[in-house]
Amino acid sequence: MNTAHRRETGLRQYAEVMTVDAPSDGSPAIADGLIDFVFAEIWSRPGLSRRDRRFVTLACVAAADADEPLEQHVYAALNSGDLSITEMRETVLHFAVYAGWPKASRFNIVVDAQWARILGERGLADTPPDPLLPLATESDPELRLQGGERSFKEINCIPFAPVRDNPYSGAGILNFVFGEMWLRPGLGMKERRLVTVACVAFQDAELPIQSHVYAALKSGDVSFDEMDEVALHFAAYYGWPKASHLDSAIGVQKQRVLAEATSEAAS
Repeated sequence: MNTAHRRETGLRQYAEVMTVDAPSDGSPAIADGLIDFVFAEIWSRPGLSRRDRRFVTLACVAAADADEPLEQHVYAALNSGDLSITEMRETVLHFAVYAGWPKASRFNIVVDAQWARILGERGLADTPPDPLLPLATESDPELRLQGGERSFKEINCIPFAPVRDNPYSGAGILNFVFGEMWLRPGLGMKERRLVTVACVAFQDAELPIQSHVYAALKSGDVSFDEMDEVALHFAAYYGWPKASHLDSAIGVQKQRVLAEATSEAAS
C-alpha cells in the first residue's frame, strides 16, 4: 500500500469506525500513527469483526483514564449501532468487575453523556431502561452459590470451583461474578470474553491472563486466529509491552488447548 493510498484508507476507515470525520492533525502521532496505522491497517484487518474490536477498544480506553478517547469510542460504538445501549451498559458492569468500580464509574458517566448526545442529535426521547428485577439467576442464597460453582467450572473450562471459605471466593466470585454477572443476558459469552481478556492483560494479572485466555480458546468462543488479532488490537490501544505479555500467554495456552485435544482424541 503506497503512502497516499494508505492515508486515504485510514481517513475513510476512521470516518466509518468513529462515525465522524478524521481530525485534521498532521502530527506524527495522529497522521502517521492513528490514521496511517491504527485505522488504515489495524481496524481494517479481517481477523476480528468491527463489533468485536469495539469491546477490546472500550476496555482499553476506559482503563487508560483518557477522557477524550473514551468519549469518542463510546459515542462511535453507540452511534454506529455496533452496540446497543443495553449492551454498552452491560459492558460497563463487566468492566467494573475486572478493572474496578472507580474506573467503571467514569465509564458509566461517559456512557450516559454520549447516549444523551446521540438521542439529542436524533431528536429522540430515551426509552425506559430494562427492569433490573427480577434477576435471571437464583435468588435463594444456596442455589445461587451452587449456580455460581457450576458456571465457574463451565466458563473457565475446568472441573473445580473455589471453596466458599472467605468473602472473596464465596460472596464475590461464586455469588456475584459467576453466580450473576457472567450469566446476565445483556451480552453474549464472546463479548464478555473479549472485555475480560483486555482487562486482565492491562493489569498484568498473571494467573487471570493465563486462565481467561485458556478458557476463551478452550470453549471455542474465541478462535485461535481471533485471539491473535485481539493481541494486535490490544497493542494499538494499550501498548506493545503489555501486548507482548498477552501474546506470550496466548502462545502458551494455544499449546495447552492443542495438547488436550490430542490427548482427548487418543483416549
